[in-house]
Amino acid sequence: MTWWERMYVPEVFKGLATTLKHIPQKKKTLQYPEERPERLRPEPERYRGMHRLTKDPDGRVKCVACFMCATACPAECINIVAQPTPDEWTDREKMPAVFEINELRCIFCGYCVEACPEDAIRMDTNITVPVFGRREDFIFDRDRLLSHEPRMDLNGEYMSRR
Repeated sequence: MTWWERMYVPEVFKGLATTLKHIPQKKKTLQYPEERPERLRPEPERYRGMHRLTKDPDGRVKCVACFMCATACPAECINIVAQPTPDEWTDREKMPAVFEINELRCIFCGYCVEACPEDAIRMDTNITVPVFGRREDFIFDRDRLLSHEPRMDLNGEYMSRR
């Protein structure tokens, strides 16, 4: 090795040349979440977005408070408190009085979706992890989970669960 090579001067100039080559190129950084990337392709079929609760055709929450999703959850982020249903609901005995998911603890494994016998919980929203200012905002209650919509394809149509 020569003295010139030992000083790494050629490598410094190669790095400088690479830097100067990239300066005139367009900026590739997005200031997420203020700037959103363009959706060039749909999410994969098994994409796991934020959770949502589903409703039956009568507009009632499908959850029967069986606690199977909370039992299957390895992160223990689901909290359910059951209550008896009104007398006119003859198809089930219980419903959730409290249904909370702590999104900070959730590892998005999808076990809760697989464990649910009523197809009451899904992870098919386009919502990724939102940015909030307080920890309390990451605990999603029943009403908030019911307000989430399923994801749409590039044509703006709701994607059905396959």
